[in-house]
Formats: sequence, C-alpha cells, structure tokens
Amino acid sequence: MTKRIVNKAERNAERYDAKEVGYRLYKESAGGETFDRLMPLIVSEQNILLAYRNICKNGGSKTPGTDGKTIVHIQSLPIEEVIKTVRNKLKYYQPKKVRRVEIPKDNGKTRPLGIPSIWDRLIQQCILQVLEPICEAKFHERNNGFRPYRSAQNAIAQCYKMAQIQNLHFVVDVDIVGFFDNIHHGKLIRQLWGIGIQDRKLLMVIKQMLKAEILFHDMVIAPETGTPQGGILSPLLANVVLNALDWWIAGQWETFKIREGKSGLEFRKTDAEGNLLTVDRSQKWNKLRATTGLKEMYIVRYADDFKIFCRDYSTAKRTMCAVKLWLAENLHLQASGEKSGITNLRKDYTTFLGVKFKVTPKGKRWVVCSHVSDKGREKAVKKIRKLWQDMKNPRKQAELDKNISLYNSAVMGMHNYYCMATMVSADFAAIQYRAMGKANAVNHNRRCIPLEREGKTCSKVIMERYGKSKQLRWMRDRAVVPAGYVSYVYPKYKRRCVNKYVRKYDDAENCTSFDVMRYIMEHAESYPTLEMADNTLSRYIAQKGKCAVTHEPLAVHDMVSQHIKPTQGKRNDTYQNLIIVSSNISKLILAENDKTISRCVKALNLTDEMQDKINKLRMHRGLEGLQFEDYISTKK
Repeated sequence: MTKRIVNKAERNAERYDAKEVGYRLYKESAGGETFDRLMPLIVSEQNILLAYRNICKNGGSKTPGTDGKTIVHIQSLPIEEVIKTVRNKLKYYQPKKVRRVEIPKDNGKTRPLGIPSIWDRLIQQCILQVLEPICEAKFHERNNGFRPYRSAQNAIAQCYKMAQIQNLHFVVDVDIVGFFDNIHHGKLIRQLWGIGIQDRKLLMVIKQMLKAEILFHDMVIAPETGTPQGGILSPLLANVVLNALDWWIAGQWETFKIREGKSGLEFRKTDAEGNLLTVDRSQKWNKLRATTGLKEMYIVRYADDFKIFCRDYSTAKRTMCAVKLWLAENLHLQASGEKSGITNLRKDYTTFLGVKFKVTPKGKRWVVCSHVSDKGREKAVKKIRKLWQDMKNPRKQAELDKNISLYNSAVMGMHNYYCMATMVSADFAAIQYRAMGKANAVNHNRRCIPLEREGKTCSKVIMERYGKSKQLRWMRDRAVVPAGYVSYVYPKYKRRCVNKYVRKYDDAENCTSFDVMRYIMEHAESYPTLEMADNTLSRYIAQKGKCAVTHEPLAVHDMVSQHIKPTQGKRNDTYQNLIIVSSNISKLILAENDKTISRCVKALNLTDEMQDKINKLRMHRGLEGLQFEDYISTKK
C-alpha cells in the first residue's frame, strides 16, 4: 500500500472531530437524500473552531476588508466570544461591504478581486465545511478545479487519455465571458436546492452574501449578478453553477439511458461500504454506436475553462453551437465568439492550463506531444531572467541568500507544474538559454558573483532532484538549481474513488478519540510550554491515537508525551522531538532500576521490533540497551 499524504485541512478536521460529519454528509448526499437542517451543524462549536483553525494560517487572512480588521483581531478574542459572535451574526445575517481591488493579468488587463471582511470570511468557511461534502457527492468525475484531491495535473491527464487512448482528436473550446461576474443569483440558489441543500435559512444567508455591496474607489456597487473572486465560498458556488453543464454533456453520451442498461451493459465496482470505485460502460457505448445516431463527446473541466472531446468535425461543430445555446438559455452565460473554436489535434495545438498539446503519428498510433504554452514560456523567461539578475548582482551582500532562495523556489515550482508536458526538457533548455544566456556556464562578467562547479549543500531536496545534473552550480556555498534540468513526469489520472470524504483504508485503524484531544486542549497548562501542548496534540493525531512503540490504543490517563532527545539547557519541544507512548513504555525508556524494568516487561508483550525501538530511545538518553531475554526468562 502506498502512504497516504494528509494535508493540513484533514489534520485540522481530525483535531476537531469533524471527519465523521463529512463522511456522513457525503454518503447521504450520494444516496440522494436532501438536507433541510444544516444550520445547527454550521453553528456548532466544533465547526466554528475548525473554520477558525483553517483560516488562521492562511496568508489571505492577514488582508484587511472594508472594516480594516484581519485575523489578528479575532486571535486576540477568547474562543467563547468568537463562537458567540459567529452565532449572533448568523441569526440575522447582514454581511459587510466587500472591498474590491484589481490585480494585473498577463495580457495587461486587470482582474477584479473581492475581499470580504474577516468575520464574513470566517462565516463562509463555516458554511464551506458543511456544504463541500454534500456537493462533492454530486460533482462530475472530470470536474477538477477548486476541489480537494483534484488539480490541473489531473485535468491534463484526462485530456491525454481522451486524445491518445480514446482517439478523440477534435476539441471544442468555449470561452465564457466574465464567468464569475455574471453568475445568475436566482439560478444558483435553485441549483443548490436541486443538489439537495434545502435549508431555507442557509439559502437566505448565501443569498445575502451574493448581494453584499461592493466598495470600489469610494463607490458603492450593489451587485445583481456574480460572486466575488476572493471569497472563500465562491469557488464552490462556481462549481455548483457549471455542474449542470458537466452532467448535461455526460447525458448526451456517457450516461445516456437505454433500456438494456438494466440488463448488465454497465458494470459497477464498489468497496465494502458501497462507495463507487469504477464504472465500465464500454459494452453500453458499443451498443449506442451500433444502434443510435448519438454523437460521442466527453468534457474535461477546470473551473470555467473546459474542453469537449469529439470523434469527428461535424460532431464538434454541432456540440459547440449546442453548448453556447445551452449556456445562454440555462445558465444566462455568454460565450466569446473570438476565443471559442474547434481544434483538430492532428494538425494544430490546443492550449489548456498552461500546456499546449496535439497528437503526432507513431507507427500505427497517434500519441500526445505537448509543450509549455507560448504565454507560459514568455512568463517563465521574464521571471527567471529577473531573479537571475537579482541573484548575480545583489544590491547588498546580505540579500544574496534571499535572492538564491527566491530563484530556486521559483524554478522548482515551474518544474513541478510544467513537468506534465512531454517536451518540457527541450522547452526549459530554451527558456534557460533565453533568460540566462551562457552565464550559467561561463563567468564572463567579473563584477558578478562567480559560480562554482563544485560545492556542498544541506538541501536534500535539491541534491535528490538535481544532484546528477552537470549544470548544477554553487554560489557562495549555496546550490543554484539549473533551470534547464527537468524531465517529463506522466500526469496522474485521478481515480473515481479518490475523495476526501470517502473513508480511507487506514481510517478503520484510526483510534484517535475526540475526548482525548479535548482533554489535551483543556489541560494545556499541565505541559511545561504551550508549544509542547500543541505539538503533543498533533503527535497524538499523527499516531492515530496509538502508542508509538506497541501500536496499542492510548487512554487519556495512560499516555505520556516523551522527548526523543532529552532537553538539556534549552528546551526542544518541537513536533520532531516528541513521541507519545504508554506509561509502561515511558518507564522502560527511563528506567535504570531492575525491579522497575522487570515489572514493566511482565506487564507487556514485547516483540523484537518493539524492543529495538525502546533501546534506540534509551540510547538518545545515554542509557544502556536492555537485555530483554533476561527479564523474559525471569517472567517465565
């Protein structure tokens, strides 16, 4: 089994015992149930605490709204007052004005960004945590934008599959004009109701959020359409709007119902809890091709950018006209005539999420060939050139380390994103030459800080990824990442069963108890430092409520937060230096008395692996390893 990566949001959900609520809402929504009493969940103490925790570390929480307040203002309040304030505001909700700012786009234009007040953002986060599992159960498999466990890489992988494996070489591009600014409020509320969110009080709160006045250059604007980009709830609401498009496209071919569908033309595979894993519709599609005149089409979407893959040009042309008409009539959205079109992948490239791709012949097959998009390439050249010049000619010597770190992080970030392009290596070789010339090979400018061909670095990440490259250079004992050294990584196709709200294989073994977590939080003063109390709670969740040595569930009065390396002089209460064990294991780690050791060994059934762990922890404390055979024989 592969190790599952748990993000901060999931760790926070475990901390406030919210995962079970998400599992339940998702399962009920997938089963077709409706929800008319969601407000009690939204204003529950654990949901408000989780919302506070999720936005507390968010960089955007330090951006003030129209009232000038940031997360620092909420942090200074007692938690009881925060809970009371959120509940009072939701009784008769009236959001504050949204501050609008304009951020520049690559084409020279600007994008309006709406910033709600910090209290409104906290309330939106409370609502998001309850609505997201309900909506996730209704979303289409190939909706990849602004969703947990979904990314641009998954969308590109789906495009590659359509073009290379399914041989769908005609792509329809439909660009929606000002999508976020033109969302119809009434239609959105009806779509939420159709999904199953039928709590009238909650729908009224969302409607008030959508109608919140906008403050822009001392002007107050009352919006009649749209949802502000920058609002926490806006991405989810945008997905709800276009969810209808996803399923309408799927209904034209993928999920088209025929009478024989009930007699075994669709094969569904589920897990032990009934969650859908895969669906095989190949026999059904063969039947449709043979007996109907339906046109084959599939949608891949990321936010408001989407592509529809078709088998032939006539289908693509009809599809584009039908989609434009459907968007106008059903969602009140207009498509751009200039940016919309049809691409034959055998002849031309199509661009999606910063990658342009087409298909080229290879033997009897057509295979995908993809590059960094033209805009992405120009943007990369400008950014790398500027960072390279700042690094080679720092204004102050003290800025050198900062400039190298900025350069390395930018280049590695570009590599991480664009590695899904098949020709990424050639693209970045050209980008490096355009941005840096021959400066990476020859120190032609004596005024610049020289580059060294050999050096040492403490960064394991850089050495693992770039250590074999002959282009790797050092500058004042700091490794400089080679911009031209990157290889293609096949993008991952996200499976249907991968979902934040479907119970994972290791959840059944999770022994974390909310009562124990609450006890740790309420008795933080019993720990020497607040840092140790917070990291102890994190360790307890990471160890799934089990002893680090015996892997047995821990009770609240039978657990000890132990330092791996003892604190000598200056305290070291970091997460990496803490481990949680049972009281008997803790005594064994510290014991020097034979009677204590014998008593603890008799109370435990230690395997060889457990014995090795105990002796390693004793070695960190300068204690001799125990000969467990002597005590085990005495026990017998």
